[in-house]
This record gives sequence, structure tokens and C-alpha cells, in this order.
Amino acid sequence: MIDKTVATAADAVAQIYDGATVMIGGFGSAGQPAELIDALIAQGARELTIVNNNAGNGDTGLAALLKARRVKKMICSFPRQSDSYEFDALYRAGEIELELVPQGNLACRIQAAGSGLGAVFTPTGYGTLLAEGKETREINGKHYVLEYPISADFALIKAQHGDRWGNLVYRKTARNFGPIMAAAAKVTIAQVSEIVPLGALDPEQVVTPGIFVQQLVAV
Repeated sequence: MIDKTVATAADAVAQIYDGATVMIGGFGSAGQPAELIDALIAQGARELTIVNNNAGNGDTGLAALLKARRVKKMICSFPRQSDSYEFDALYRAGEIELELVPQGNLACRIQAAGSGLGAVFTPTGYGTLLAEGKETREINGKHYVLEYPISADFALIKAQHGDRWGNLVYRKTARNFGPIMAAAAKVTIAQVSEIVPLGALDPEQVVTPGIFVQQLVAV
């Protein structure tokens, strides 16, 4: 019998190791798997590379992980906001690395990893500092930059409902990066509001099929 559910968030993140690359879903706080992040802080993994749209907000979630000095590198689109002071302080002190990726490129590169692509050509960033040292090409009169996929050892995502096979449905814009991160990671851990019986999810509403999810926890 296939059953991907685990009892607690602590059980779900126990396998994450020092130095791992971890994708964390969310657009700001929307769709951020806060309980899984809290469990990861308690678990103690260090020297992590984190892939997220932002670099933490306020003092909770990803910001708390940064404050705990567990992250060595951020790969994100928006590292600086009015309430991203934890990352800002670490970066100014030289205690964290940053790879800045335009938001569309971030999504495209994650999606490329999930699709098994070797690389993608994108016009975003051409002629800017973000293209320095990268291969460029002119295609049909337009200039492009070669970008490589972003994959991860683990993905922590949040959905609304899931079943024991790992099929997931999301709540509105809380979906954001969840589906593509689930496809781009070796191990995807999803937190849901409720685990429902098999057959309770409308197949037409399932966004992330269970094949992309290895563990599921209700919080």
C-alpha cells in the first residue's frame, strides 16, 4: 500500500543533511511552508543553499532560518524588501552568498530542471551584469543568454489538500512555485492543511501528481 504520510513535520525533515540544496515554496509568506521551516530549524541542518523567490520576511519562516545562521547561500529574485532585514544584515556582514536571478528566469530554470532540459536561452538579463561570463546567442535577430537549470536535493512546499499517494491541490495564489519545485527536487516534502481519503480529490484539480511527492504531513 502506498502511503507517503508522516506523523510530524519533524519526521518529514529529519533526512535533510548539512550542505543540502533546499527549495522552499512561497511568494513572500503566501504558500510558504512555515511549519516545515520551523521543523528544519529545530532539526539543525547547516550550510544550506536555499532557493526561494524572496530572502525572508520579518522574523518568521525563512527569515528565522536565516537568523539561525543555517544558510550559506540564497538563490532568489527579491533579496531586499522593507522587512528582509535578517538577510540584509547577513549579506552586509559577508556571512551569506547571493545568486540573484530575475523572477521569470528563476521559474524557468526550476521548470527546466523538472522537465529534464539541459539549459534554456532567455532574453532576460542580456546586456546586463547578470549576463557577465555567460554564453549569449542571437536567434532570429534577438539576443539571448544561456541559463542552466536549478535543481535541489529537497523541496519544502505547502498545499491545501493531499491524499496518501501525495496528490496535491493548492489554494489560489499560494500555489506559486510549489508545483515546479516539486518536479525539480530529488525529494519533495509537502505540508497540507488536510489529508483526505483517496478519491476525494477531483483529478481535474490535482496540480501536483503524487509521483513528484515523497512525503506528506498535515499541519
